[in-house]
Amino acid sequence: MKTTFTEKLRGSRPLLGTIVSLPSPELSELLSLAGFDWLFIDMEHGPLSIGDAQRLLQAVKNDCNAIVRVAENNPILIKQALDIGADGIIVPLVNSAEEARQAVASARYPPLGKRSVGLARAHDYGLHFADYIQRANQTLAVIIQIEHQDAVNNLDEILAVEGIDGVFIGPYDLSGSMNRLGDVFSAPVQEAIAEVKSKCARKNIPVGIFLQQPDQLEAEIASGTTFLAVGTDTFFVWSGAQNVVNAFKAGLAR
Repeated sequence: MKTTFTEKLRGSRPLLGTIVSLPSPELSELLSLAGFDWLFIDMEHGPLSIGDAQRLLQAVKNDCNAIVRVAENNPILIKQALDIGADGIIVPLVNSAEEARQAVASARYPPLGKRSVGLARAHDYGLHFADYIQRANQTLAVIIQIEHQDAVNNLDEILAVEGIDGVFIGPYDLSGSMNRLGDVFSAPVQEAIAEVKSKCARKNIPVGIFLQQPDQLEAEIASGTTFLAVGTDTFFVWSGAQNVVNAFKAGLAR
């Protein structure tokens, strides 16, 4: 059986992932075959329907996990993402303890939450229903996204909520909430990020972050980041194509 993402999060090795936003199962298949530990399936900013997301999940190979970021902290969207077989969810813009409790409750079956039961891909359309129901509350990852100054201000109360498996920092939206949109390396934004990492470490809660480029990987891991999403499917396609075009033009110029 594939290692669950919650088990990986509790391990000692940093986890490398990337964002998948295009409705192409071939892309998620290729990225999983490339060796990423996990894929960040983006239903918040990507043009993905629930059917698209399911096909992306079905194409994942090897021991790669797939986590779906839902569009908002909505019980129906969370239920649908888990029913199609996601290994966990990322819930965006969690700014308070109440919002964190809502995310956890939406992802857990009773008595730990309020997720409803239905036949779906997650348990092979009912073939392994009893086994899935028994283990889902312990194996599916609930990751909340900290991406606003309000969340940083309320972080102690948020992290006290039971059932949070990880915290994912959204540096760009965080910078926007601080009126420094895109300036993620400014001192105030970096101080807020450092505060999130420090408080998560004290609570023994794994913390992740998005990086556009891999040049900051070593520093992020040294700072305590344990799971990372580096780049996007669109960036990999564009950069690979651009390298070929640039090499071609450089050859013509010689």
